[in-house]
Amino acid sequence: MLITSANFDVIIDTINRQLIASHNQPLTPPEIMILRGTWQYLTYNQIALEEGYSPGYFTNVVAPELFKRLSQLIGKRVTKKNCQVLLQSYAQEQIIQEKTFIREKSTDFSVNNNHKCKVLPPYPSGSIALDSPYYIKRSPVEEQAYEEIGKPGALVRIKAPQEMGKTSLLLRILDYASRQGYRTVSLNLQQIDESILNDLNRFLRWLCANVTYQLKLEPRLDGYWDEDIGTKISCTLYFQEYLLEQIKQPFVLALDEVNRIFEHPQIAKDVLPLLRSWHEEAKRIPSWQKLRLIVVHSTEIYVPLQLKQSPFNVGLPIQLDGFSLEQVQQLAQRYGINWKDEKEARQIMDLVGGHPALINIALYHLHRTEMSLSQLLETASTTTGIYNYHLQRHWAILEEQPELLLALNYVINATEPVSLEPIIVYKLSSMGLIKQLGNKVIPSCELYRQSFIKK
Repeated sequence: MLITSANFDVIIDTINRQLIASHNQPLTPPEIMILRGTWQYLTYNQIALEEGYSPGYFTNVVAPELFKRLSQLIGKRVTKKNCQVLLQSYAQEQIIQEKTFIREKSTDFSVNNNHKCKVLPPYPSGSIALDSPYYIKRSPVEEQAYEEIGKPGALVRIKAPQEMGKTSLLLRILDYASRQGYRTVSLNLQQIDESILNDLNRFLRWLCANVTYQLKLEPRLDGYWDEDIGTKISCTLYFQEYLLEQIKQPFVLALDEVNRIFEHPQIAKDVLPLLRSWHEEAKRIPSWQKLRLIVVHSTEIYVPLQLKQSPFNVGLPIQLDGFSLEQVQQLAQRYGINWKDEKEARQIMDLVGGHPALINIALYHLHRTEMSLSQLLETASTTTGIYNYHLQRHWAILEEQPELLLALNYVINATEPVSLEPIIVYKLSSMGLIKQLGNKVIPSCELYRQSFIKK
């Protein structure tokens, strides 16, 4: 298979396998962000702004360590300028070698059926592919979402902290919609330029242009855009009189990472009520009944709007929580880990609070038998533990916003649930560091309590 820039995920999976095999840590999310941005010929500043990080953190911390590790792995000096060529070539070589190895192992197995070739699962990172055996069904909310998008003018709201499985669930809802014959469009607001988020007119034109492109229709924005009637009316008419008229079947529009606009109040105060108005229009205008909206965002919203203006108190709300004990045991079995009782699953639950991504990482390492469960638990919060890069990502944010670190320490050192300012709750919840009990909060898991407590 020829590796090209279109096969970015294949390259990342290959690099991660080789890093792990060489007893090194797999690529971290910020490192993957840098590589993806490099594929798109973006500067470090552009990558950082799009991903919500400090440019200095990417330039001075992440990038040097990333290219140092890649250079050690490949045996050649890797830089931002040459990494595409070198990584594509390296991945191609490794895939050929892996295929050769599998063929040889298959031959060995036919000779000696006592010898089994252990196929390693991919390192858990990002959303889970539709055909992955490591996806755990999120019942009953998954079935509720399927049922809801079948209703005219539906609006589904999915919220949870980062890395809790929102996008993985969204992929399955869109796949279900496609199998029903619906048209689908999915837009990730992490991909939008920061400058667009500061301008309502540019944002709504960006929205219309991207939806038009994914629907494979001819763009006609200028024919509907009229500054005399305003950008919101222009956008609404473009959807109502053009897009929805061109589509004969139901149309699912998914907006992922909508929390990007929460930090832009001038945009949020117009865009969020606009989405609500489209949902309400379905009650009186037949063409709007074709539109089914899915809005995905991190935990609690924090925008200076009246509830009656926001779209987030209408439609079907879906809150993704951590895995249950039964789900952890089910996932462990899929990794080939057969525990005799609930003790081991409970220990991991106590450590990471059912956090899907962190549980997947733990089970991945246990599957590889590179450490025992007791070793994993003992080192989890240390710089040599399997969550080191996950914790470093949080540390980088906390150090840039000391008010968050101060508030988190207050929560960690408290002997009972405490109250915090709403904006602090929103930010720490979005990071997944705390969870809410009514109007108060507690640390979300023991891992964060051990890692972020002030010494």
